[in-house]
Amino acid sequence: MLKWLEAWGKKPESQVKPFWWPPTLIARQTMSAVLVATLTRWRKLPQWFADYGFKCLPGAGGSKGMGCIGFPDHPVWEMTTACNLNCVHCHTAGGKPGADELTTAEAKLLLDQLAQIENFRMMAFTGGEPLVRPDLFELLAYSRALGFSNTIATNATLIDDKVAQRLHDYGVVIAAVSLDGFTAETHDRIRGLPGSFERAVQGMHALTNAGIILHVNITAMEYNVGQMERLMALVDDLKTGILLIYQLVPVGRGRSIGNAVLDKDTNEWLINFMARAQQRTNAIMEPVAGPQYWPFLLKQAHISGGMPLRLAEKVFHGCVAGRGFIYIKPDGAVWPCPFVEISCGNIRENSFQEIWSESEILNQLRTRERLLRGQCGECEYRRLCGGCRGRAWAATGDYLAEDPCCFIHDKLKEE
Repeated sequence: MLKWLEAWGKKPESQVKPFWWPPTLIARQTMSAVLVATLTRWRKLPQWFADYGFKCLPGAGGSKGMGCIGFPDHPVWEMTTACNLNCVHCHTAGGKPGADELTTAEAKLLLDQLAQIENFRMMAFTGGEPLVRPDLFELLAYSRALGFSNTIATNATLIDDKVAQRLHDYGVVIAAVSLDGFTAETHDRIRGLPGSFERAVQGMHALTNAGIILHVNITAMEYNVGQMERLMALVDDLKTGILLIYQLVPVGRGRSIGNAVLDKDTNEWLINFMARAQQRTNAIMEPVAGPQYWPFLLKQAHISGGMPLRLAEKVFHGCVAGRGFIYIKPDGAVWPCPFVEISCGNIRENSFQEIWSESEILNQLRTRERLLRGQCGECEYRRLCGGCRGRAWAATGDYLAEDPCCFIHDKLKEE
């Protein structure tokens, strides 16, 4: 019998979340995809629903719409900083494991506490590289026993058919894999290991063969921005269901390559590219560190102000740092986002529930419309977009400052 079934039997019934998807959740997710398809003229939506749509529901985790870093309402736990690669832009500066990472027992306590948050139905495990942590499968089993659906962020170089099947058996429904170049030369240069491109592609094929939805992450930077068109074809060849386009935020190891960060003009080009690429790409796309994508789509459709904007805000949430999305570091520190390097508290000192409800930082981000500074504070899209709080933090040390790479406000001034 699978370990997660055994773990399920050991959990008190009161602690087990129901693993079902009510009609309201299905309706919300359907509306999100339909609105994206309408605004981008994505003609492949019916086929996406047939191939991936309802299979993605467990990974959607009960979210209320689409934002940054995937769906907004979910916790992400950075299990370890240990990693077999040495990526030039890694926000965790991964490599060796940290000296004070949560133990297995502490990790289970964390999962117990996260399970008490009603909106959290999906649990995301990341690193570093989660597969190098010895207790990964034990914790996947425990998470699944609590009623979470599991997702994992991995570089896929350690995944073969056997590992992929085991991940599937332990409740992993979506695997997020980074792909940072169309060619092996570019990807391997960014990832810091010769052969990592070929091994990652093999790992992605193994994941899809095991029935796990493939979610590809591409971090756009000066090193690879010229390969975006060709990357879209590769993404389709890999049978990708979800595609997230990250922008490099200069935190962690990324500080050392700050010159690779996209400027305001290139940010605008990338957002425009995403909207065009969605029309012909099989996967559904979302931005990370580029919340300007959502107001761009509305402006492109000549939607602004009043009821249309209010309705769009129900689906598109822009930057979700601290607003449903939460990031837990290996030592138990709770951050609003992996790019906002501020601790809101530590689960070794306070319960997650206390941090979640009482943190001044999180409460400020949840009411950012009243608090944002500069152009972001003046913008009519401050609720739907909000600017990238990670970029603001990296540039100024103020997570409420204006997004230095936003082009939307400039366009509004020209109108």
